[in-house]
Amino acid sequence: MTDTLLALLIVVPILAATLPLALGLLREDVGWSIAAVALSLEAVLASVVAYTIYVDGERIVHVLGGSEFGRYSVEFGGTTSEFIVGIELVGDALSGLLVVLIAAVSLAVLAFSRTRGPRGNAFYSGYLMLTGGLMGVPLTGDLFNMFVFLEIVGLTTYALVASSDHPEAAVAALKYLIIGTTGASLYLIGVGYLYVRTGTLNMVDVSRSLAGEPGWIDGALYGDPLVVAGFGFIAVGLATKAAIFPLHTWQPGAYSEAPDAVTVHISALVSTVSAYAFARVTWFVFTPDFFAVNPIAIEAVLLLAAISIIAGSVLAATQRRVKRMFAYSSVAQFGLVILSVGVAVHPAAGPQATRFAVYGAGIHLIGHAVIKGGLFATVGSLAAATDARRVSDYAGLAKRRPFLSGALAVLGLALVGVPPTVGLLGKWYIALGAVQSEIWPLVAVVFVSTVLSLLYVARLIEKLYFDPGQTTADSPDSETVATDGSGQDETMNDTDDTDATERQVPVGMVAVALIAAALAVALGFAGADLATALDPVADAVVESAPEVSS
Repeated sequence: MTDTLLALLIVVPILAATLPLALGLLREDVGWSIAAVALSLEAVLASVVAYTIYVDGERIVHVLGGSEFGRYSVEFGGTTSEFIVGIELVGDALSGLLVVLIAAVSLAVLAFSRTRGPRGNAFYSGYLMLTGGLMGVPLTGDLFNMFVFLEIVGLTTYALVASSDHPEAAVAALKYLIIGTTGASLYLIGVGYLYVRTGTLNMVDVSRSLAGEPGWIDGALYGDPLVVAGFGFIAVGLATKAAIFPLHTWQPGAYSEAPDAVTVHISALVSTVSAYAFARVTWFVFTPDFFAVNPIAIEAVLLLAAISIIAGSVLAATQRRVKRMFAYSSVAQFGLVILSVGVAVHPAAGPQATRFAVYGAGIHLIGHAVIKGGLFATVGSLAAATDARRVSDYAGLAKRRPFLSGALAVLGLALVGVPPTVGLLGKWYIALGAVQSEIWPLVAVVFVSTVLSLLYVARLIEKLYFDPGQTTADSPDSETVATDGSGQDETMNDTDDTDATERQVPVGMVAVALIAAALAVALGFAGADLATALDPVADAVVESAPEVSS
């Protein structure tokens, strides 16, 4: 049965995570092989699920323990309704995109880590556990179990970030642990408020209860103080997980201090699934009706997203270390996703604006994962070849590393939104949604963020292709003062290897960078197909939206 594949997508990597440690007692270095087999199977399962959702047009639902497990009937006012207490897994047009993305990125990063490391059995156990948690977030149909999977993702990410040899990685992991746990706790408090008021944790059932459908509660609960507070706690918790300014402070350290393979994986997926969770809860649990009653809630979300976009772009433009620069750019990019999620349910949004905003959020979420994962893969490959970690180190690299430099240039331009890349497609739909809603300040924010992102990407490309380079003694970047006020030495991860330019980069690392660059362009040409895949999501949000008064 196809629905059981949803459970296997979560169970396979989590069970496989026990094998590297267990079999490692008998033989060393078995972790990569086990992970390769498990994630190859994961890719096959994800492909079958995607085919069922997008080709057969079926929504897949699986209740753990059987279709009748945890299913109860409630009679109210002569009307009988069913609700689910058991754990439900759901594969639909929105979660299907994330399932394919997680399977593909996890397998690609595994190829990257084959030589870049860390390669111990414990690392691959954590890697597989992280993949299982990532799969659980988009597939769960239960608010509490979304918390469980977010915590699996968080705990394994903390450990993977700390797996670097540098002591700064342990500090970054501890900071991530404290802030990430705080965000998860806030989310759980919000879920608790909803449970107290509705008596259920299933997302569909909570939505029906909030709407006051027959068989639930007599009257809608959108204005109930517990419900409003619940949304506030959930929104802040997920915004922390997605690294929205000013709740982003864990991200630059985690991205820049983690091993390169870990950075590629978490930059592409960890905040992505948190942003997905925010979209899922906003669109399908609270629905546009909630924001019609509480417009200040969505105004606050849009304001926070707009600040994150501008602040993240400005901070990225001031960085000298390349990994920190792209880490701060993620703060801006996820701000764009949250902004698009908010526009879709804004009371001023009509059906067309809602549709454009849904397209923008979904496409930008997928596109950013490909672009940012590819950028960090390219940066990691260049670091492995030349020890280049600062912007100044990239001077003249295009002559020595033409393929990696070309991939970096393409991915950087995709991040800006230069046609025909997927970066343009996501921003275009987000801007169209804001225009259709006549929320003009948000249109200006999208434009300003594009200009700011062009500043730091152009600076990097200029170094690659037009700067012949300087001697160390003459380099103005020989100073080690960080530009973000962290007091962190920019050269802490650099080494003095005079033969660095002679290193050969493994084929797998280069292949990941080049494939990501090709995908960033190919997805730009696949705009119509991506929009079609998201049509069921857009239809559902439009149908649940109240009529916009003329």
